[in-house]
Order: sequence, then structure tokens, then C-alpha cells
Amino acid sequence: MSALLDRRRSVSGSAETLKYVDRGRRHTKRYETNIFERIKGATIEQVSQEEGLSFHEIEGIFKYIAESKIETEWRPTEKISLDEIAMRKGHKDFKTVVSDLETGKLIEIIDGHDQESIVERLIQQPLEIREKVKEVSIDMWGGFAKIIPQIFPNAQIVTDRFHVMKPLINELKRIANQSGIRGWKELVLILKNKQDLNEEELKELEKLLNKSKRLRMAYNYKEEFHKIYEESKTVEKGKKEFTKWLEKASCVYGQVIKTIQNHLDTICNYFLSHSTSGIMEGINNKIKQIKRQAYGFTNFDNFRLRLLACFID
Repeated sequence: MSALLDRRRSVSGSAETLKYVDRGRRHTKRYETNIFERIKGATIEQVSQEEGLSFHEIEGIFKYIAESKIETEWRPTEKISLDEIAMRKGHKDFKTVVSDLETGKLIEIIDGHDQESIVERLIQQPLEIREKVKEVSIDMWGGFAKIIPQIFPNAQIVTDRFHVMKPLINELKRIANQSGIRGWKELVLILKNKQDLNEEELKELEKLLNKSKRLRMAYNYKEEFHKIYEESKTVEKGKKEFTKWLEKASCVYGQVIKTIQNHLDTICNYFLSHSTSGIMEGINNKIKQIKRQAYGFTNFDNFRLRLLACFID
């Protein structure tokens, strides 16, 4: 039932302020907060039907509460990530996602993925907040690396481990396909880390690798690459091992060799603190889930509020 309230009139005829209703609002704070929490896990249309309120009124309640809860300034953090998401598959409608790697929280989403839009938005944060950032994790898009010194003057740039492995895995898939590996289950055995396979899966993997000498070499080099990430403890050690790997693996792999060479310094910065890509994977999975639930948000600003609100404790 709606908590629609009329303000009581005092003897003098003026409106009496009720502590449980914000000035100018038609519903109690408790009721509007309840609407806000429910929309975080449902659509505006669903809540609108359940409450018997109009679509725009529900949307307005959510926006009002969200704006009161979301802080305009970031809390100080030393590690952040810049990434991109596509709003619609197959369309070049990219948004920039900014996440706090220390807390695993989304802290900003920017309407665009060009350098100018990113700088314009992030430069609004106070300099003392931006100077505290010591590490910025990015993908292999060159635009991020160019603007980070301007925005975060004290930060090291780290090419995210997941984004480094992705082109390597994609090339291994192509080699597997060229070697006659077509089935998804077979492909999974080749792509998974060897340490994660059970005894029966290892036997099946061995049969697959026997199909092609090139495939076996590509698989072994993939495992070596993963091992470097796991076992190297310093930037110097990581760079030495990756350099040796590049020399050996160039006999099997193609474009990915040049890609890794071009980003080698920032790839090796991973070993400064070994920030895991699992944090970003969790954030991105939650964003995808929210996108599926966000039907009904009529513009980017409201969608941004929806995303940020869902990461509030």
C-alpha cells in the first residue's frame, strides 16, 4: 500500500514538518527507501505494478534516494581499474567503468569511451584524491595509458592480467580449430589450466594434444605463460621470464607475440602488488546482471545511478 501522506496543518494553518517525511516529498522516508532497495533487484515496471504507482513516480523515488546516497567524491583508494562495457551487443556504444580494486566496488561509470570524455569526468575529483592512487589497472586500449599520467600523476599503469591472457587464449582457440578440435568440451580441456583438470580429463587432454605437434606446443606455451604469472615475485623476474617466453613462443604464436611485446612494461607492473583480475571479473559480472535488470531506465544518468546504487552496502 502506498504511504501517501498529507501534511498536517497546525493551528496557524501552516504545514507541520514530519521528521519521517522529507520536505516536499509525498511518501515516508522508510517507504521510499524500500522502493529504492527493491528496484536494485527488479525493474521499474515490476515495482510500479506492485505498488500501484506510475512508472515515472517510481523512477523519481529511486533517483531521489540514489542521489542522496551516492557520494560525489571518492573515498581515498590506492588501486583502481579502468575498463569498458558495451551497452548493446554489436553496437559501438561503449561506456567506461571505474572500479575500486581495494573494496571491489564500482565508483564511476562514464558516458563514453573516448579520452576527452574520460579526462573531463575524472578530473573533477579533487587532486588530493587522485594523487593517492598508486596503481591503475587497464586493458590493452592505448587511450587509457595516454591519459592516466594527467589524471593520476602518482600511479603506475598495470595491464590487467585477464586482458593479457585473453588474446593468448583466442589464438590458442584458432590453433585448436585448425588442428581439428571442434567440440566445446574438447576445447574447454585445452583452455583450462592443467592444474585444474582431474585424472580422467588429463587423459582426454593427452589424446587431443596427440592430434597436432603445433597444438601441443601452443598448449605448453600457454601453461608456461600462466606459470610465469603465478611464480614470478618481482617486476624484474617477471620481465626476464616473459622475454624468454616471447622468444620461444614466437615459433607457434603470431599476433599475440607483438601485442605482448608492445605492452611488456605495463604487463610486468602486475608484479608490483599482484592485484588479481578476479576482482574485476566479479565487478563486471555484477554489472552484466544489473544491465539485464535495468529495463525501464530512460536515460544514461538514471542508468548510472542504478549501477552505482547497486554497489552501495
